[in-house]
Amino acid sequence: MKRTKIYFSVLILILSGSCNKFLDEEPISTITPEMYFTEESHFSAYSINLYSTFTNASENNQIPSKAMYDVNTDNQITRFASESFFAPGQYRVPQTGGDWDFTEIRSCNYFFDYALPKYEAGNVSGNSDNIRHYIGEVYFMRAYAYFKKLQLLGDFPIVETSLTDDKEILIEASKRMPRNEVARFILSDLELAKQYMKPTSIDGAKNRLSAPCAQLFASRVALYEASWLKYFKGTAYVPNGPGWPGSDKNYNANYNFPSGSIDAEIEYFLTISMENAKQVADAFALVTNTGVLQQSASQAKNPYYELFADVNMAEYSEVLLWRRFDRGQNVVNGYVGELRGGQIGLTRGFIDTYLMSNGLPIYATGSGYHGDDYIADVRKDRDSRLYLFLKEPGQLNILYPYDGGSTDSYPVEPIPDIIGGGDHRYQTGYAPRKGLNFDAAVAATNANTAGELIFRATEAYLNYIEACYERNGSLNADATNYWKKIRDRAHVDNDLDKTIAATDMSAEAKNDWGAYSGGNLIDKTLYNIRRERRCELISEGFRRMDLRRWRAMDQLIVTPYHLEGFKLWGPMRDWYNPSTLTYNVGASSTVSDPALSDYFRPYQKTSNFIYYNGLKWAMAHYLSPIAIQHFLITAENNVISSSPIYQNPNWPTEANQGAIQ
Repeated sequence: MKRTKIYFSVLILILSGSCNKFLDEEPISTITPEMYFTEESHFSAYSINLYSTFTNASENNQIPSKAMYDVNTDNQITRFASESFFAPGQYRVPQTGGDWDFTEIRSCNYFFDYALPKYEAGNVSGNSDNIRHYIGEVYFMRAYAYFKKLQLLGDFPIVETSLTDDKEILIEASKRMPRNEVARFILSDLELAKQYMKPTSIDGAKNRLSAPCAQLFASRVALYEASWLKYFKGTAYVPNGPGWPGSDKNYNANYNFPSGSIDAEIEYFLTISMENAKQVADAFALVTNTGVLQQSASQAKNPYYELFADVNMAEYSEVLLWRRFDRGQNVVNGYVGELRGGQIGLTRGFIDTYLMSNGLPIYATGSGYHGDDYIADVRKDRDSRLYLFLKEPGQLNILYPYDGGSTDSYPVEPIPDIIGGGDHRYQTGYAPRKGLNFDAAVAATNANTAGELIFRATEAYLNYIEACYERNGSLNADATNYWKKIRDRAHVDNDLDKTIAATDMSAEAKNDWGAYSGGNLIDKTLYNIRRERRCELISEGFRRMDLRRWRAMDQLIVTPYHLEGFKLWGPMRDWYNPSTLTYNVGASSTVSDPALSDYFRPYQKTSNFIYYNGLKWAMAHYLSPIAIQHFLITAENNVISSSPIYQNPNWPTEANQGAIQ
């Protein structure tokens, strides 16, 4: 049991999920609640089991890289490209399953039903402060589970107890509450989590939650909901908007915003985001960035680089929560396998977003941009985050050789293999380095033991900056100070006004979906705030979330977007045997036609590929469809319209059908 205090266990300690995803599922346990929840260790064991909500293990206990959560966006792609979000008609309403799932929520409510009353009655032995901390962890986990639902489904039932197996009760509990009410519920749980949890991690190693984690997460949730309400205002995607499906149900027909109006609700959430973000930003300093990529064992390490790749992340000031891995416990991750050989490729659009070190966009007069004929040119004199985290052929990937056996991690970065097959094919020619450890003993393929960041304080800086500008239309002294600290750490000139003045939104729109909200270009200051967020948080799982809340993909409804990689059809073509660069030969094509673009287009190699004609969008895709199974379970005589559940906007209530628009 002591191990569970150190490592996020992937084993089921108390309960496991059932195939039944409806509200009436019971935790599977050989220990009854009457016998359990009587001592501190029970509370600790139960709450640590819930940590699996942060990251789910895949085959052989490998944890996938967080970078995988950002694939199939304008930032990066993967070789699989199996998702159909950007192929209207292919993304369809499921018959069963889907995101309408209460497993994680039910696990938390079970705890509150059976464990919390025992604590409140004084029937739990052990350290009271520790027990309170574990209760706070469960409040956090319920908030985290609900935030997943808010992002995927919007309106959602608010259920605070593990319900009895009574159909009428369960159907009543299936009523969807307006999305802002769900966000308010999440924030109330996070406030309780903050009150119950200690100000520092209870294990002393930042492997368990603390009160600042609740503050940081509250700033994220509040900013998300404020952004959504602002940019979807006047649509069916917000309560009381025209065509909002919730108004068709009696229980939501006369809904009024708690703040009095949607605008007041937006301000409410922005204020909460700022307040919580400031508490974290002022308490946690940023890690130092030397601006140097270590390339020998004798060279000093760069703390900012190591922040994302170290085995022990507890020592870094801005880390609030991270996950430890241990090969001896068979708890490892697959980061190296996903990143070492280009399985994840950065897009040209993302690369071009980075500023020069003088603070100017690459297209601006006097920027000093060296061009993109070679990857080395792309990195030169740029924002140090690009310099550090974009691989270049010839760089050393392994500085500390492993003498305990062989490793297939590339010791020297090769020319991007865009032709090869399997795991070794580079997707765009631009390969990310963020998160790769230089020690071969750590960075073993399929057995990597470098840590995984879950919460870090820089997000609070970014959340405050954005919430401040969205709320006030300008930046206050705190926001300006936070932004300059981030720019200074990135070794970019911190003259914000110079960057904003040099920004050309028509140029930025070519490479960055975040230049848009609702199909319209945003102002230059807000864009640069979004740019900073994009560059700082690359490969940390934020991009999809941000694009959704900004409503940043409407323009793809009319104009498909082609993702591009490096400039293949320039001098870099000489890196390859000409006979291997084949195009317009059907399924045998290995690269895209230079007549389409000088830049490699991985999705335009063969015409039968799902995204050959570009990535497209439908309004419905901002939210997931609800599977038909859930309507039928809660309906009278299988009449879907009688169910208290309503489908998300522009999705039909018929299985295997695509979006209406």
